[in-house]
Amino acid sequence: MLTLEGRVAVVFGLANKRSIAWGIAQKLHAAGAKLAIGYQNERLKAEAHSLIADLPGSEAFQCDVSSDAEIDQTFAGFKERYGKLDILVHSIGFAPPDALKNDFHLTSREDFRIAHDVSVYSLIALSRAAAPLMTDGGSIVTLTYYGSEKVVPNYNIMGVAKAGLEATVRYLAADLGRKNIRVNAISAGPIKTLAARGIGGLGDMLKAHIDRSPLHRNTEQSEVGSTAAFLASDLASGITGEVIYVDSGYNIMGF
Repeated sequence: MLTLEGRVAVVFGLANKRSIAWGIAQKLHAAGAKLAIGYQNERLKAEAHSLIADLPGSEAFQCDVSSDAEIDQTFAGFKERYGKLDILVHSIGFAPPDALKNDFHLTSREDFRIAHDVSVYSLIALSRAAAPLMTDGGSIVTLTYYGSEKVVPNYNIMGVAKAGLEATVRYLAADLGRKNIRVNAISAGPIKTLAARGIGGLGDMLKAHIDRSPLHRNTEQSEVGSTAAFLASDLASGITGEVIYVDSGYNIMGF
C-alpha cells in the first residue's frame, strides 16, 4: 500500500491549479504527507494560498529559486518548522520568451544562462539545501520532457536545459545515494500548464500525442502526481537516477 504518513514533503513550482506541481501536491497529500508548497513571487501568492485551502494542514511559502539567499532562508524555516524533510519535488522550468520563439541558433548567451540557471541549477541548489534535513533518507523528484532527447519544434533551449536536468539527476543520485536519498525525474507528456502555453504549437504537440501514442490520449495531471507519489514512497526504494516516462507511451514510438 502506498502511504506517506509521517513524511514531510516540499513542492516547488506551484503557479495555478493546472500546474503539474499542484497535481503532485494533491497526490502527496492524499497519501498522508505533510505539505509545504512553494510559489515564486508575490504575484502568485494569492493563488497559492487559495489552492492549499483544499489541502488541510498544508502551508504555502514564497521562494525565488534563482536566489541562494532565499533558498537558505526558506530551508532554515523548514528546519525550524518541521525538523526534517523526506520529499522534495522540483517542478520548475523557465526560458525567456525570445529563446522559445526564435530559431535555436539565435539563442543569446544570456537566455542560455537564464534557462539553465532556473531550470537546471535550481535542482542542485535545492537538493544541497534539502539533503541535511533528510536525516532518514529521502526522495527528490523533478520534471522533464521528451524534448531533452529528440528535437521538438519550438521547444528550443528548453530541450537542451532538460537534457542537462536529466544528467543532473544522475549525478545527484550518485552523490546522494550514500545518504539514502534517491533522485529521479518524471518525463511527462505535454499538459496545458501555464509554462507550456509559452511553447509555440502546443496544440499540435497535444494532437500528435493523441495520434501516435499507444494509449491514443494525452497525459493527465493526476497521472504525473500518482507517479511522483510512488517515487516518493517506500514502494520505489530501489529506484534512483532514472527518468520515468508518463506520456501514454509516446516515447517508445518511431513514427
